[in-house]
Amino acid sequence: MAGSAEQPAVPRAPWLWLWTLVVVLSDQASKYLAVTRLKPAGPSPVIPGLFNLCYVENRGAAWGMMAGRQVFLIAFSVVVFAFLLWKRRQIFGHLPGGRLMLAVLAGGIIGNLIDRIRLGYVIDFLDFHWGPSHFPAFNIADAAICCSAFALVIAQWLSDRRQANKACHGNPER
Repeated sequence: MAGSAEQPAVPRAPWLWLWTLVVVLSDQASKYLAVTRLKPAGPSPVIPGLFNLCYVENRGAAWGMMAGRQVFLIAFSVVVFAFLLWKRRQIFGHLPGGRLMLAVLAGGIIGNLIDRIRLGYVIDFLDFHWGPSHFPAFNIADAAICCSAFALVIAQWLSDRRQANKACHGNPER
């Protein structure tokens, strides 16, 4: 349509949602193994002094913040997930790999949401540390969320730089 400021259509790729399923299934399967193997046995060093597998019940959000506020955390997860789906074209559609980022991010959100609804806490089991100083334990869903968010920030930053360079070099007055 002439004069329309519509965004270009984003080609559909339903297979991308398989990545969501892969993340959710990997997350839930690894948490099952954490419950059945790590919970009864205790921490298991993988790389002594650096990395352990251990069973942790996280009743909060990242770093255990907001512990005991499961109803809020469930509602927050649902609202964020719904927002991301609603605004997916504006947030992810213009970025290279944007749909994959959304699919992996969705898998992470769903993986932790399943735990919160089913158990009232999230199972964490990946424990990185440097001697006695431990980074908070996390899981595959957490890693998917963080990696997708990081990729989104980098992709958006690169996109913004390309746009700025295009505007700068396309402007004859500069």
